[in-house]
Amino acid sequence: MTEKALRLGTRRSKLAMAQSGLVADAVSQVTGRPVELVPVTTYGDISREHLAQIGGTGVFVAALREALQRGEVDFAVHSLKDLPTTQPEGLVLAAVPEREDPRDVLVARDALKFTDLPHGARIGTGSPRRMAQLNAYARAHGLEIETVPIRGNVDTRIGFVKNGELDAVVLAAAGLNRVGRSDEATDFLSVDTILPAPGQGALAVECRAGHTAQDAVLAAELGELDDPHTRAAVTAERSLLAALEAGCSAPVGALADILADGRIVKEMRLRGVVGRPDGSALVQLSTTGPVPQTHDAAMALGRELATEMLAQGAAGLMGERAQ
Repeated sequence: MTEKALRLGTRRSKLAMAQSGLVADAVSQVTGRPVELVPVTTYGDISREHLAQIGGTGVFVAALREALQRGEVDFAVHSLKDLPTTQPEGLVLAAVPEREDPRDVLVARDALKFTDLPHGARIGTGSPRRMAQLNAYARAHGLEIETVPIRGNVDTRIGFVKNGELDAVVLAAAGLNRVGRSDEATDFLSVDTILPAPGQGALAVECRAGHTAQDAVLAAELGELDDPHTRAAVTAERSLLAALEAGCSAPVGALADILADGRIVKEMRLRGVVGRPDGSALVQLSTTGPVPQTHDAAMALGRELATEMLAQGAAGLMGERAQ
C-alpha cells in the first residue's frame, strides 16, 4: 500500500507553483512519500490594490496559514519576504532551504543596462524599497528616471516592457530563475546599488508545531531541508525589519552575507537601508560580527543595526510605521 500523499499548501501563481514544486521534490526524497500541491487563493492574489495600500504584511500568507491550522494541508511554502516578522502560535518555520540569488534584476527594452537607460526612462516596480534605492542611485549619478507603481505576476510585469508601456521593470532574480526566465534579465543589479528585501530569494517551509506525533515527525523531516547559513542570514534581516517596526511593504532593504576566506567562514555582514520612495533621503548602514550560531544571536545582530539606523533618523523615512 502506498503511503498517503503529503499535502503542500501553495499560492496559485506560476512562480509559487514552481517554487513549491521544487520543495515538493525535496520533501518527497526526504520522506519517501508523494507530495501533492494544494493551491490556495490569498487576499494578495485577488486584490487589485497596490501592495503598499493593502499593507503588504501577510496578504499572501494568511489564507495558507489558515489552511494549515484547519488541517486542510500538512505544510506550506511561502516566499520568505512575504512573511510577517511575528510567528503565529501553533505554527513553526520547519525549514529555510538554501537561498537562491537574492539580487534584483532589470528587464529592459533593447537589452539595456540600468546605466544605459534613456533620460526620463519609466521603470516599473510595486516596491517602495526598490523605488527609494533606484531614485537615490539615479540622483547620485545624474540620471533622470521615473518610477511607476505596478502589480501583477512575472508575465504581466515583463509585458509592460514588451508592449512599450515602460522602458524597464525590476524583479527578483530568484523568481525569474525559478520560472526558467533568467535569460530575460538585461541587468543584474548589484546589492551595492540596491539592497534586496529582507529574506528575498529564500523560501519558508511552515508546518504545525508538533500538536500530534505526526506533526512532530513531519516537522523533523522537513527540518532536513534547512540551510543553517541561510536561516541565520534571513533571521538577522527579518530581526532588523521587526526592530524598525516596518511591514513587508515598507521601503526597507536588508542583506546578511557570509564573509569567507577561501572555504573558511569568517564573519557575517548585515547591511540595511531605509529610504523615502523618491530617493531624496536614505539611511544606509552595515555591521559585521561573528556568524550567529543561535537564533537569539542572529536576532541580536538585526536589532543592533536597527538601533543604529533609528538613531540616524530611519523612522522618519518610512512614513507611517506599519505594524
